[in-house]
Amino acid sequence: METPEALFPEVGGPVERAGRIVSIDVLRGFAVLGILLMNIQSFSMISAAYLNPHAFGNLGAGNYLVWLLSHLFADSKFMTIFSLLFGAGVALMASRRESAGKPFAGLHYRRMFWLIVFGLVHGHCLWYGDILYAYGLCGLVVFLFRRRSPRFLLIAGSLVVAVSSLLTIFWQVTMPYWPPEVAVEVEREWWVPPSEDVETELTAYRGNWSEQQPFRSAKTTYMETNHFFTDTMWRAGGLMLIGMALFKLGVFSAGRSRRFYFRMAGWGFGLGLPIVILGVLYCNGSGWDFRTAFFGGSQFNYWGSLAVAAGYIGVVMLVCQRHSLGPVTRRVAACGQMALSCYLLQTIICTTIFYGHGFGLFGSVSRVGQAGIVLGVWALLLIACPLWLRYFRFGPFEWLWRSLTYLKPQRMRFQG
Repeated sequence: METPEALFPEVGGPVERAGRIVSIDVLRGFAVLGILLMNIQSFSMISAAYLNPHAFGNLGAGNYLVWLLSHLFADSKFMTIFSLLFGAGVALMASRRESAGKPFAGLHYRRMFWLIVFGLVHGHCLWYGDILYAYGLCGLVVFLFRRRSPRFLLIAGSLVVAVSSLLTIFWQVTMPYWPPEVAVEVEREWWVPPSEDVETELTAYRGNWSEQQPFRSAKTTYMETNHFFTDTMWRAGGLMLIGMALFKLGVFSAGRSRRFYFRMAGWGFGLGLPIVILGVLYCNGSGWDFRTAFFGGSQFNYWGSLAVAAGYIGVVMLVCQRHSLGPVTRRVAACGQMALSCYLLQTIICTTIFYGHGFGLFGSVSRVGQAGIVLGVWALLLIACPLWLRYFRFGPFEWLWRSLTYLKPQRMRFQG
């Protein structure tokens, strides 16, 4: 009986319905749906609008409310859950295969290789916000720590996560000593782009695929190099180590006491949300000034999101402790079983809606309208995933990943 790994279902061997860890499926599905609340902003608006809500578009009452709620409850929270689950998945697969006397290192590295390839194609050909490439690279390293104790993993993971925060503080402190042209260029690109830069980005993504490609590929290359080494590597890699520890402590199996999960949810939301709210007030107080909000302002959500993610995990585990799941929860679990496919389908659907090779609505949909599209995509996935899994063992991209990893096509349909 095979058990799924976290984030995306494990590669290799059939995963029968009776052999799945339902709580991981539900948590993974919850995260893959929730992450669209933030990704929709990158799909539909210029890149600076993701960091600075005042950089583009109308921020009237309704639009501001959508931004505020997504910032408080979604920004970095679901990506935190993804990273934790990815680390848990590495530990889970390793422990099961190695305890059975089966080699795993070669399989793992081949699996990460193909995830990196998926990420490169996803980022350069579809959308610059890809995370698969970064997860594949981090997975190459965190695998080496799979046998360490939970205590070691928690401490090491926390220290690694702190590196990105320390780098950000360092840049804020040293910014007065930057060459003036460097500071101006960073502000232009990431915070308040001038009208000609805005028009360039709008024109690029409203064009056909070949017209989008140079702009998208340049942004993807930046995300895969500079941003990866200064931010993503530290946060995602550190959280993967913490996720290994939480797996070993039984947190993701819904096997801890209800009191444990109630405390996890209470402390998570009770600490995390006030910190994130303070960050909003801090940025508002500075007038969203680049030198203040871009660096120091981001730190409130950087740390507050970790606590809010813990709150979500506590709530989901409490739901999964019920003897039977409701119809909505079962549909969320189906999305979790097909998380890789759901993640990539979100890109395919949204780039078709917003980019010029589709309907070309890039830069034309308000934040309220974006929220409506999110609801529509959620409804589609919640209907389609359970229907697909009635007939097929894996999502289409999960099947491809497994087949490439095991160097042979995996059986797709259920027998009988």
